[in-house]
Amino acid sequence: MEIVGTVTHLLQDKNPHIWSIGPDATVYEAIELMAGKNIGTVPVLDGGKLLGILSERDYTRKIVLKGKSSKKTLVREIMSTEPCAVAPGETVGECMRLMTEERIRHLPVVDNGQVIGILSIGDLVKWIISAQAATIDHLTKYIYGE
Repeated sequence: MEIVGTVTHLLQDKNPHIWSIGPDATVYEAIELMAGKNIGTVPVLDGGKLLGILSERDYTRKIVLKGKSSKKTLVREIMSTEPCAVAPGETVGECMRLMTEERIRHLPVVDNGQVIGILSIGDLVKWIISAQAATIDHLTKYIYGE
């Protein structure tokens, strides 16, 4: 089954606000933000430009397991640099392929150099389930002549 739809369609159903952090914030501040907003990743921005991304995975592997202090370590020291990102016109199928191949759970959406959204694996799964339900409904109506 071909997965149709674009990132633009996915972003229409999401809150347009993007929670982000600067590179000179402490890791503790970033984790506090993520916990408070119930998000697993935060883009690291400087003037709207994407410098990197900080995830709970970065925290556990680069702070906790290495015995560092989250209150003394800056985001820039542990963020993932050069994160995978997509454009608004990218397809849902391509996003799924990218997330699967790169083993990531979040994709920043960048348009004209500015982050305009973040997609999670959950957003993509929700979209696919909705598309499959619509296809099943359409086929059922076709078969029964409705």
